[in-house]
Amino acid sequence: MSEFRRDDTASWDAQEVRQAQGARREPTPAHHSKSRHRRRRRNSLAVLVGYLIFVLLASAILAGVGWMLGSDFCAFNRGALRETSVEVTAEDSVSTVADKLQDAGLIKYKWFFKLYAGISHADKKIGIGTYTLNTEMDYRALILGMHNSSGNLTAETVTVTIPEGYTVRQTIRLLAEKGVNTEENLLEAAKTATYDYSFINNNSEDPSRLEGYLFPDTYEFYKNHNAKNALGKLIDAFADHIDEDAFASSKAKSMGYSMKDVVIIASLIEKETDGTDQRDIASVIYNRLQKPSETAGLLQIDASLLYGLPDHTGAITNADKAVDTPYNLYLHKGLPPTAIANPGSAALKAAMDPNDTDYYYYALGTDGKHHFSKTLSEHNAFVGSSSYGG
Repeated sequence: MSEFRRDDTASWDAQEVRQAQGARREPTPAHHSKSRHRRRRRNSLAVLVGYLIFVLLASAILAGVGWMLGSDFCAFNRGALRETSVEVTAEDSVSTVADKLQDAGLIKYKWFFKLYAGISHADKKIGIGTYTLNTEMDYRALILGMHNSSGNLTAETVTVTIPEGYTVRQTIRLLAEKGVNTEENLLEAAKTATYDYSFINNNSEDPSRLEGYLFPDTYEFYKNHNAKNALGKLIDAFADHIDEDAFASSKAKSMGYSMKDVVIIASLIEKETDGTDQRDIASVIYNRLQKPSETAGLLQIDASLLYGLPDHTGAITNADKAVDTPYNLYLHKGLPPTAIANPGSAALKAAMDPNDTDYYYYALGTDGKHHFSKTLSEHNAFVGSSSYGG
């Protein structure tokens, strides 16, 4: 009995082992394998279709971009023929020239023009000047159209020192002598160029509208510099040197005078003296303006009289004092209509903050200095003395 039971148990265990092994070796059904193959084929097809779509889209985009750039390069699709003027100055670079061409509607893509300009060495071909270009010009034609004898965007420079007290016409003459531009072009700019400053009267065509605002200093210009821009540098310097905070707290402001008044007064001071007595000269001017009863409201400044007589030579006569011009302060009360010269920083400061004095008169002595008087009798006594310098 016991042997029988051992054999039966062994037989039963062996049967279970065989069944388990058989279960592990059972093959996967055929329909499961076919499903995986179909999914692989569908995935591969989707990838291929996506890739083809991407290639087609990229090709279309590149073709479109290429057509747009090509059209701009070749001057296609710019509409009816149109001419326009483009000015190239000594301050320009290929990049700023591209800006001007785009603003004029002659190119659409600045970066592409600059790329071509770099490859074609346009900086050695484009010259300073004003050019008439048109919408049918391709990139190459535009560059050739801006070629002149200067041959490049670089130019010889000149250093010019504008003395304090120079008038607009004297300044223009000096700039022309140094080769900045012609006197004719500079004078035309002084008359008609528009400057974006409130103190410049852009409605006037008189060069005196710039008087007082061409700041005297040392400048560097290009030869054949654009006339408007050359004068603009001096105007910019004036704007930079005006201390608006100082003016806001100045005596001139507290007395009710404007910045324009200060510039005019400073020009009178500049022409009357270049010494250390500028604030005393300023006090005489303000005293006469503030108390017109003392001198009949007349400033009686010779420098202003001469500004109104640009062709005058020799000593001032009584006949000269009778000539009626807006600058004759023997006839007209108050300040002249414009400055009579371009004052420097010291004169501007003196005009803002004059000394506190009781002076109403001054005259030049033989010692080269101005002598100041409080009354007319004092003044006449000095003028009648041997110390008077005439």
